[in-house]
Amino acid sequence: MHSSALLDRDLALPQGSSVGEALVAWLEAHGVELVFGIPGVHTVEMYRGLGRSSIRHITPRHEQGAGFMADGYARASGKPGVAFVITGPGVTNILTPMGQARADSIPMVVISGVNEERHLGRGLGHLHELPDQHGLVSTLACQSDHVTNPQDLFPALEGLLDRLQSGRPGPVHLQVPLDVFGQAFGDAGQMAETKPQAHPDADQVARIAERLQAAKRPVLVAGGGCLGAEADLTALAEALDAPVVQTINARGLMHEHPLRIPASPSLTAVKSLFAEADLVLALGTELGPTDFDIYNTGHLPELPGLIRIDIDAAQLARHPAEIALQAKVEQALPVLLDVLDPRAPQGGAEQAAKLRHAARAELSPEYQQMVTMMEAVRDTLPGSIIVGDSTQPLYAANMYYGHDHARGWFNSSVGYGTLGYAIPAAIGAALGAPERPVICVSGDGGAQFTLPEMMVAVEERLPVTFIIWNNAAFGEIATAMESAGVDVVGCSPTPPDFALQAQAFGMEYIRCNATPTDLAQALKTRTEATRPCLIEIRV
Repeated sequence: MHSSALLDRDLALPQGSSVGEALVAWLEAHGVELVFGIPGVHTVEMYRGLGRSSIRHITPRHEQGAGFMADGYARASGKPGVAFVITGPGVTNILTPMGQARADSIPMVVISGVNEERHLGRGLGHLHELPDQHGLVSTLACQSDHVTNPQDLFPALEGLLDRLQSGRPGPVHLQVPLDVFGQAFGDAGQMAETKPQAHPDADQVARIAERLQAAKRPVLVAGGGCLGAEADLTALAEALDAPVVQTINARGLMHEHPLRIPASPSLTAVKSLFAEADLVLALGTELGPTDFDIYNTGHLPELPGLIRIDIDAAQLARHPAEIALQAKVEQALPVLLDVLDPRAPQGGAEQAAKLRHAARAELSPEYQQMVTMMEAVRDTLPGSIIVGDSTQPLYAANMYYGHDHARGWFNSSVGYGTLGYAIPAAIGAALGAPERPVICVSGDGGAQFTLPEMMVAVEERLPVTFIIWNNAAFGEIATAMESAGVDVVGCSPTPPDFALQAQAFGMEYIRCNATPTDLAQALKTRTEATRPCLIEIRV
């Protein structure tokens, strides 16, 4: 979804078009290529114009799948993912994906129906009725709007678009009552002009430049807000000769650059880097504990001379800094670079190299083996997108792993931390970046949350490689219970026969051992490039 050249004039709609048809036309005019959704009797009018539009409809097997697909599409493409859901259960089913999207700042547009306006809040027992659907979603969405008449449709949509473009990305929601969707749209076709983007405060940028210029041992922290600013981030690091610590959502930036550190800020080696710095510049990161305190000590690392640049004023207020600039990183860095004088190298690359070695050595032998497996996937299929669930290889690689391009490494094991994410999110990623190989890594437990979504990959002929890490357990949870002295209960759900599952889905199946060499060989031996494949790793 993006600004359209049509914004300053009427949108051409056929005479007698309905609100539902106007909605589809607006999405089409704003560059929406596909929507994820499951039609229902409460969304028939929402779908009226879809078949005649250029928008492609993808039908998941559950609304949770629709939300995770929209999430994966957004991460891979850089454009908002759009989902259509029915009133009531469709809305509640997609709340979990909206929670993950909010935690990771992923732009998602959820459009739903709601019961007729005259019935809302009366508890009359109508189909799919909730006590207060709008109020429920409003507690989670970054913005949720309710349309009561045709004239409200375009202003509400423009408001959601403005929220996505000007604030911290996340899920937004629009609901339209059933009795409004079918109404004639009339003459309410004027589309608003796009609001200009605010420029970073020049005085604050000058103060940041002055502090950076004076620093002797600066360190940069790159978060997911840097994904659209890789060239400027690299230029800034080189100008300062400063190591760049990457959070999980920033992995893939500056691949193989001597200043990059693709390691968790929770590791002791990285904490020591911060402790020795005299200035830490945090770019587009909320400084959350799932990156900075993964071992749940209750203490974030000390960040001396902290300076923050972030789009979200609320986030800036949560972790006070010496200087806090509210701005998009991609807008702030060019201005900062214009007023910053590069300095001669002072050993930053050597410092980063030692830190990378120390951070990796800090991992347990089991984790190091799993990191090597993920590197084997990356090197066997360069340029691939690796999408993960809450499973052991992803836990390990989130601690230390460098991907080979931005937007190519993401998973749900941190932030909101939901299971069942990887399979549908990988499908969304394959639709958002069809030119790249897509690898899904899921545990056997997480896979059983959303296993039926594999059929979407089959029917859409998406060559996604689904890797199932099958230890017949919720392994990390069992370990945590043992460590706490708690009897392990409920951590051994019996997995299905994945070979038979692949056969039932019409997918190629390969079984391999849990070694980097065997996994690389399995990836090389998959034979059909136009359909999905399931690789089972028995642990």
